[in-house]
Amino acid sequence: MSNLQKVHQILAEAKKVVFGQDEMLEAILAALVCEGHVLIEGMPGLGKTMSVSVMSRLCDLQFQRLQFTPDLLPSDLVGTLIYNQAKQEFTTKFGPIFSQIVLADEINRSPAKVQSALLEAMAEKQVTIGDKTHKLPTPFVVLATQNPIEQEGTYNLPEAQLDRFMMKVSVDYPDYEAEKSILQMKYENLELRPVLHQQDFASIKAEVDRVFVDEKIKDVIVRMVHATRPGTRWFEKKREGIIVAGASPRASIWLYKLARFRAFMEGKDFVTPEHVLSVVPAVLAHRVIPSYEAVLDKTNMRQLVKEIALSAL
Repeated sequence: MSNLQKVHQILAEAKKVVFGQDEMLEAILAALVCEGHVLIEGMPGLGKTMSVSVMSRLCDLQFQRLQFTPDLLPSDLVGTLIYNQAKQEFTTKFGPIFSQIVLADEINRSPAKVQSALLEAMAEKQVTIGDKTHKLPTPFVVLATQNPIEQEGTYNLPEAQLDRFMMKVSVDYPDYEAEKSILQMKYENLELRPVLHQQDFASIKAEVDRVFVDEKIKDVIVRMVHATRPGTRWFEKKREGIIVAGASPRASIWLYKLARFRAFMEGKDFVTPEHVLSVVPAVLAHRVIPSYEAVLDKTNMRQLVKEIALSAL
């Protein structure tokens, strides 16, 4: 079985259990292949936690679920040093972050100290406990969830942390038929057998990296990102007063990598502008900082970045 067949099989198996959330399942798979982090935003009960759990079992990877709460401490996340009286020395107790898939449930409920501990892990794939730095396993992916409307007892994620997320996926309610299928599902008899193993990811990643990207496509990607930044030659004057700050170079990197992944998923060996456009809302919308007026006007940032990307073609 080819890598492409395995990838499509894993999605097909996941869709037998999680109904009506195809975009989220594909985003989780993209995160595992490209080794990026995903922020999943949606109302309670839409299968966010279940999707992550199902994908971890189908991929045969270590999985840890962390419920983020206001009283969570950095040591609860990364681990701590414990003094051993018998040996008269400190030993390291590793935290749940030492896993391949970390589900950060309701990430915006934890305070700044916990968020800063998570930043090092997300950016550098390592954590510091005491005076020692420890590498995290490979692949290491943080899949974080948050509720879009419940604001009581939550902390806004800092821009620096939002930028660490490869993409942000908005999860909507399933359609009529998908919700009807949920009623007939018997979760107690659920058996999921791994389709992909750790060594498969290296092979798939290598295949994705072989997808050809023309220089003109690279120019398009960089133009799209520059067009979100006020003051650049590609930024349109009509956007003044709507955008305060544009996307960082990380946006260019992830557009490039995810466009390759999309091409691979379609069985193509080259990237087209359509592949880039298909990932623009998920990659750019959470990185572009809207003005106060744009927030008051409830500007749809996903739609806005798509319009900006089209104008940069």
